[in-house]
Amino acid sequence: MEIPVRHATDDEVAFFDSHGWVRLAGLVDPGTVAALRERATTYLEARGREHRTLVDQAFGQSRDIAQTDDLFNAAARAMGGNAVRLLRGVEAVRIQVTNLLVKEPGEHRATEFHQDFPWMPMDRSAMLTVWLALVDVPADMGSLRFYNGSHRYGLLGRSFTRAGDDQLTQHPWLKELELSPPLDLKAGDATVHHALTVHGAPANQRDTPRLSFTVTYFDADALYTGMPYQQTDGLGLEANKPFDHARFPCLRP
Repeated sequence: MEIPVRHATDDEVAFFDSHGWVRLAGLVDPGTVAALRERATTYLEARGREHRTLVDQAFGQSRDIAQTDDLFNAAARAMGGNAVRLLRGVEAVRIQVTNLLVKEPGEHRATEFHQDFPWMPMDRSAMLTVWLALVDVPADMGSLRFYNGSHRYGLLGRSFTRAGDDQLTQHPWLKELELSPPLDLKAGDATVHHALTVHGAPANQRDTPRLSFTVTYFDADALYTGMPYQQTDGLGLEANKPFDHARFPCLRP
């Protein structure tokens, strides 16, 4: 199954390298996005509505969707070429996780500013997430915002572990960095952010759900550290060896 995905331009690659994020307008064609949106709506309607964790309170999710749905799997694979292009010095990537995300008005609160990488059991931080809008996402529906250049400051610690542990509370100096402008996204637009980029999102102020499909990619040469992590526990991975497992398919441009 072929999914048409446009290539990031040289200017977009340079912007990502400098800012730690980039907007890729019109990344996926409207027909494919419409098909993904229809399937996403069905999956998300069937999800449980638990609010046990701080993450649950910020958004709902249906994890690893590409493992069971061929269309989402094809889309995740098709977008991998841009991940290789955007991550400096990386020749191939593996898919770390795919996810459907929903931010319901009146149900989910703002997503606190955080980094993605502090939880990960990889030995290097060459990792990014493609956040594909499946509906039009005006800024007040909760599109992501990013602290420009924050990916250059390394690991800043975990968030979503307890109330008040967001990155801005832990590191007030981050407010000295420029915050990206509010983004109005069309269905099929994407934002891409590095796993060290501090990012967050406001609550959904509209009357319809914010829907997105996300794929996180990491350097295919990364080694497993052996750190406990729910996604990798029990897979038989060996510490200091690559992630050679069907759970993490390798993609080359």
